[in-house]
Amino acid sequence: MPNVFAFAESRGGDVRRAGLEAVVAARGVADQTGGQVHVMIAGGPGIAAQAAKLAAHGADVVLVLEGAAFANYNPEALAAAIGARIASGYHAAFFSASTQGRDLTPRVAAKLKLPMAGDVTAFTASADSVVATHPGFTGKIIQTFTLQATPAIVSLRPGAVLLKESAKAGTVEAVSAVGDPTASRVKVTETVVGNSAKLDLGDAPVIVSGGRGLKEAANFSLVEDLAAAFGNAAVGATRAVTDEGWRPHSDQIGQTGRLVSPDLYVALGISGAIQHLAGMRTSKTIVAINKDKEAPIFKIADYGIVGDVLEILPVLTAAVKAAKHGS
Repeated sequence: MPNVFAFAESRGGDVRRAGLEAVVAARGVADQTGGQVHVMIAGGPGIAAQAAKLAAHGADVVLVLEGAAFANYNPEALAAAIGARIASGYHAAFFSASTQGRDLTPRVAAKLKLPMAGDVTAFTASADSVVATHPGFTGKIIQTFTLQATPAIVSLRPGAVLLKESAKAGTVEAVSAVGDPTASRVKVTETVVGNSAKLDLGDAPVIVSGGRGLKEAANFSLVEDLAAAFGNAAVGATRAVTDEGWRPHSDQIGQTGRLVSPDLYVALGISGAIQHLAGMRTSKTIVAINKDKEAPIFKIADYGIVGDVLEILPVLTAAVKAAKHGS
């Protein structure tokens, strides 16, 4: 039976949550088709230590591309190595639709002269095709693609797949680069991490996001307090807020920012412009707080509170803390 490929994205020597989601997606397809899951991970010396984590999430075989040339993202060399491996024959290939994945996946598809479905939020697979869905036109419609080419190349929006462990053997196999990886025309010389202690929006199961309804930058401390109370939450923002300089642009969620699908999205003082909804409407559960009961955000929210966000936030934070401590 045909095997399924996944690329596990890593950062700083650790596999990312989005990378594990690609593995879980591949595992689900392989369980249907009866094939194995082959997962490739690339990085500097020591990246092979991540094999156990990949095996725990469903990798039958872990393909390790290790070397100093891959310590930083090496787009041309990485696409060449992945393309060569996929060409050996797979039913489907899964990637992350992260910032890196949106650059890498089209490169691989172009090398193989194959179509791809990008930023996929849901999919189904059969023996001869993969059907993928993707929000189009800033989320106004849901597009459905049927990929009949082999392999079907899919990049998954971070958070689109629920993480679960499915322990497999995780046999480790070293793979070699194609050609000279140091001869790439594109060279990433440095990766700058804004705040290493801060949970990345793409990895966070909970996102607490603020908009102009917070009135001023200083009030984002209340948002930070709520995120800290959850303990596993990242802080996001609307474009209006980042344009005002209240938050860094790396926190922006929306059509021109990050596209996220957390388990829980808390929208604080966000009216719900279509550009913002395009970046978060696929969240599993959405809670909105806004003083305007006609705000568009309430049309997609699972739970809504109409009121002054500055008055409600401290009460909500206290309630979350109490629930976390069982009191």
